[in-house]
Amino acid sequence: MQQYIIDTQILIWYQLKSQALSASNYTLLLDTTNHIFVSQVSLFEIAIKQKIGKLPALNLSIERLVAIIIEDGFEILPIANAHINAYQDIPFLEHHKDPFDRLILATSLAENIPLISSDANFKYYTPQITLIYNDI
Repeated sequence: MQQYIIDTQILIWYQLKSQALSASNYTLLLDTTNHIFVSQVSLFEIAIKQKIGKLPALNLSIERLVAIIIEDGFEILPIANAHINAYQDIPFLEHHKDPFDRLILATSLAENIPLISSDANFKYYTPQITLIYNDI
């Protein structure tokens, strides 16, 4: 069994069945022998984006989204003190200040679980984390 954390964009694309999600990553997410984690950080980010109108395609309440995530066989990974502590070990890059991304990176680091992402900025953190890049 392999474990993976997915970032917010991968979660959104998976839920929307977007063609932006690579076939290999889609297959990886569907494989029930893999253990897929969704950070609570992603739920918070989605809630904010929905509130300000930046995510009209994902028209689900967070409560319903959580239920679907669990139905999909994924697990919600609560924010832990170790994740916040690992935030200090994620380099601060002038061109990448997104606090949601940085906490998801820190979670991957603290848990020592590979991260699946489509964010090109995440490639800068591969000395700290293992990245499965969504390259289509």
